[in-house]
Parts: sequence; structure tokens; C-alpha cells
Amino acid sequence: MAPVADAQTEAATLQDVLQEVSEIVANPSRAQVPRLLERLSAAELPGTAEFLRAFSEREVVQAADGRFFLSRENADQTLTLIDPDSGEEHGTVGTREVSQIRPNAGVRREINASLVQFELMDPDPARRRAALASAARSPDADQIPAIAAALKAEDNADIRARMERLLDLLNARFATDTAIRVDAIEGLRGDISTEARRVLNQLLQTRADFAQTLPEDANIALIRQPGEDISLIAAYAVLADADLVPPRPGRNAIRDALRANVVDGMVGGIPVHQLDTDERRLAAYRALEDNGTLAPLVTEADMQAAVDQYVFFDAYLEPDQGVTDAAREALDSTRTLIGLFQFASLTLDALSLASIFFLAAIGLAITFGVMRVINMAHGEFIMMGAYTGYVIQTLIPDYTLSLVVALPTAFVVTFAAGVMMERLVIRHLYTRPLETLLATFGISIALQQLAKNIFGTQARPLTAPDWLAGSVAFNDLVSISTLRVGIFFMALAFLLMLLFILNRTRLGLEVRAVTQNPGMAASMGINPGRINMLTFGLGSGIAGVAGVAIGMYAQVTSEMGANYIVQSFMTVVVGGVGSVFGTLAGAGLIGSLQKGIEWFNPTNTLAAQTYMVLFIILFIQFRPKGIIALKGRAAGD
Repeated sequence: MAPVADAQTEAATLQDVLQEVSEIVANPSRAQVPRLLERLSAAELPGTAEFLRAFSEREVVQAADGRFFLSRENADQTLTLIDPDSGEEHGTVGTREVSQIRPNAGVRREINASLVQFELMDPDPARRRAALASAARSPDADQIPAIAAALKAEDNADIRARMERLLDLLNARFATDTAIRVDAIEGLRGDISTEARRVLNQLLQTRADFAQTLPEDANIALIRQPGEDISLIAAYAVLADADLVPPRPGRNAIRDALRANVVDGMVGGIPVHQLDTDERRLAAYRALEDNGTLAPLVTEADMQAAVDQYVFFDAYLEPDQGVTDAAREALDSTRTLIGLFQFASLTLDALSLASIFFLAAIGLAITFGVMRVINMAHGEFIMMGAYTGYVIQTLIPDYTLSLVVALPTAFVVTFAAGVMMERLVIRHLYTRPLETLLATFGISIALQQLAKNIFGTQARPLTAPDWLAGSVAFNDLVSISTLRVGIFFMALAFLLMLLFILNRTRLGLEVRAVTQNPGMAASMGINPGRINMLTFGLGSGIAGVAGVAIGMYAQVTSEMGANYIVQSFMTVVVGGVGSVFGTLAGAGLIGSLQKGIEWFNPTNTLAAQTYMVLFIILFIQFRPKGIIALKGRAAGD
């Protein structure tokens, strides 16, 4: 770095310092800007950080008299000049009345790196946190002294912890003393953050190499045994690439050599039309080799003899063995925590998916369990609820308010549709389950076509409110979207509501009576037809509310219900027909199973669903009544 010309002179103001190095400020270059930064650092004047920040953001101008000002652009394309020392407005000028300074990207990087040390001492804790975050994004060895100095003066416990962690990250990579680096690496033990793992993995990066004898000054990570850790062919290819042995011709090279030696339709005494196998082509090559036309092929014995003269190994890029040993131990201990947190993340995903399946299936569990009706149109009630939410959202732009209105509206709409369907169709087919299945399947197709006619075939947006748009992050490995958390609590609310209705209300008592023994319930004055109607309406209404929740998570289309009808029936059957807790157990089992299978093959969701169906089929063979079986009509008694 070039020495500062007037480093010994005391500058009264920041403007005085800038005038001392005015040529660098007016025409900044990456080679000269360190001189400016060194002078500003030595002066330790107030306003330095604000000036550097404005300089980096290209908001510094030079007036006609040579003085420098911070600038703020106005709506009328004029600039308001701000004094760098007092922060007060100095006047308004046109853009052509001043010289606007435009530092390039390299200069801005230098400024931003220097800005860290000024902002770490800023009295505003938010700026100190921002400075630490900026330093973490662009780590550099030059940041270590500034952070260490700021750490001594820091009294905020949270910021101190962040500084100490960042110092560990920087010292682990850039410190020159082995003890300091090892101590910093120990501070990263058990840290599962992306930054810590990246530093440890960088320290453990290796390069593949070979030599006639193992180098004494190399930090060896692994000695590769040809035939075990590296194939014989690959080891020989490494030597061939280094021009230490003749290259081994491959299949294409042999074929090209034979083509170049075709004489009268023959190659090495073999007709060309007979060279249709590797064995025949190799025989032709051997014949040309014997008469001296082609170079001899490299045999396996030749390769083995060549490879035996060398040692193949992986060496750490980091030459200090103490550092790599510490990094390897720290990373090994971190992997255990990573596995635990990955399991926790998978569990959260499974719970989230289970809550969606539960919402989609609970209405079907009520109708199927009480009425023994296979309602293939259940998915379309989910679709109707989602479209209801979409219509409400177009009428009420406030997403939170529209959600509050959409939930009860979707329940009322689908409850009415369910009651209408039960009164007009279902009640006439109670004793004919096959015809009920066909009728509801036809209604399903009709409802899908009606939705297409009204809303079109394109997916419609059902936007979640802002407070549901983010995510809940526990650490770098475990996070879940806020919307899924909301769906989980909605499923929990429905579970509690249904348990209250079924166990604490007269309607629930009558529903349970009809479920256990409809004949006895009728003799006790209960109207099974009315209970069936209300039960079907309740199940349909719950499906509509589930549609609003699912619509914010998935696309709202006329076919969206079909995507959940299969899972809904599986959830009900596996859990136990007609049981609320059985449906909950079934949703948990299917959600966990699907996410568990996806974990082994995350790129193939269809395969996961296929394996899940096969598992469910096997499960039903051993427990045909489900996890929690009811007695009475729903259980087939």
C-alpha cells in the first residue's frame, strides 16, 4: 500500500481529509483507493462511515469549487447536496453543475470491505449486525483485526456472540498460527450452519495425485490402492494423461484404426462384414499388430506393471495436518447433529402432509363411516371450497379478511351442496352401494365440467396472507412454511371441533347411535334420514373448508379434487372407517410413509406414491378394519 502523503497532519474535518486525497476521490481506481481508505481510517472522524456508504452507492459528487458532497436525487432530476461533516443540506443543483463520481465494481468492493470496520463501531446495533452479515457474505483475512477490535468494545451479548462466531470462521480459514486455527475450529464443533460447514469442508478439500514415492511434505488424506480405491484402468489413464505411459486405445480408437487399414474389403485377413463383435475386431487388430502395422495393445499385465511403479493418493489442499485433523473431527461431530435435524425436518414435513391428508379425508370419514356411502364426488367438494375462496378473494382484496370470510362461506356453500346431493341422489341409493359409486362418480365429472365452464381450464390463484407467506426456520436444516403450520393448526382445530360435536352434543350422540345401530336408533325416536342428511352436509362442509386451505397450498383447478380423493379413501380405510382418531392415525401413517419413501428417492414422487399404495394393500391384508376399528354398521357388523 502506498504511504499517505500527509498522514502526520491533523485534519479538522472530513472535508479536509478528502481534499488531501482529492485526486483519488474524484477519479477512484482499485490501485489507489487503499490510500484513501488508510487516510480516512487514520483520521477517525465522524461521518466517515456515512461517506463511504454513499461513495460505494455512487452518491458522492464534486462541486465546481472542488469540495465533495453527499447527494440525494430529487423527483425533478435535481440533486440535494449534503455536507459530509454536519449532515446538513447545502443546497440544490442540477446534475450538470457537479461532477458525479462513479466508482467501478472493484473500487466498491474495496470500499465495502473497509466499511465493515467503521460500521462495527457504529452506535446503532442494527448497523453492527448488518456489518457482520456483510462480512460473513464476503469473508476476508483483512477483516480479522477489525472484528477483534470491535469485539473488545462490544457490550451487546447477541452481537458479541455473532462476532465470536465470525471470528472463528475467519480464523479457521485465514489465521497463520496453527493453535489459533485449531481453537477456532473447536469453536465450530457442533455448528450446523451452512457457513460453518462450508468452512470445514473447504479445509478438507483434496486433490488426486500420484508419485513414485509418497511425498513427505504432503498432507495425505487417502492412499488409493489400484483395483480397490481406484480401478486399474483409471489409474493407468492418470499415468497416460501425464505422458508417462502410452495411452490405452479404447473401442472407438480400435475401430478407427481398423477403418484406416481396410484393404480389398479385408482387415488383418478378416472380411469387414465379419467385424461385428468386439472379439472379431480385437482379432483383426492383433493381426495388424503382428505384422507391424499397428502399435501393440496395452495388456492388463502391462497396465499393472506400470501402475505398480507409482503411489496414488489424495492430498489435502490445506498443508497443516493439525488443522485438517481438527476440521475432520469437528465435521464428524457435526454430522451426527445434522442427521438428527434432518430427521426432525422429515418429521415436520410428514406432520404437514398428514395434516393436509387429514383435512381432505375427515369429511369423507364421517360420511363413509356413518352412511356407508362411497362418495366419489368428495374431491369436488374440496374443489368447490377452493373456488369459493378464490371468488371471495376477488371481491375482498384484503387477503386476511378474505380468508376470514372464505372459511365459513366455503362451509355454507359445500354444506348446502352436500345436503342437496344427499336429498336428490344419495338417499335413494342407500341399499345399492355400486349404483351409489357410479352416481357420485358421474356427479364428480359433472362438477368438474361445470367448474371448467365457469372458471376456465387455467389454474386460479388463491393467495395466502402475508403472515402466512413466510417460513418458520429453527436453523439452517429445519424449517417449515408458515402456511403449512397454519394448515396443521387448522387440522388440529377441526379434530377438536369434531370430538366436541361427536362427544358433547346431541347431534353427536345421534350420529353415534345411527353409526352403531340405525334400527335401534330409529326405535328411540331418532330420525336416521335427518341424521344422514346432516352428516353428509357436515362432511361436505368440512371438505369445502379443507379446499380453502389446500387451495392456498396447491393450484386451484377443476381437477384438484381428483388429486386428493385416492389419498382420502386410503386415509379413511387405513385409519378405520368412521373413526376420527382412526382418520388421524391413517393420515399420520400415510404422510410419514410417503415422506419417508421420498427421502430415499426425492426426485421421484410418483414412485413414492406407488410404493405407498403397495404398502397400504399389504397393510389391509393383515388389518382389514384399519388401525382403529369401530363396531356397528360402519364396521360391517
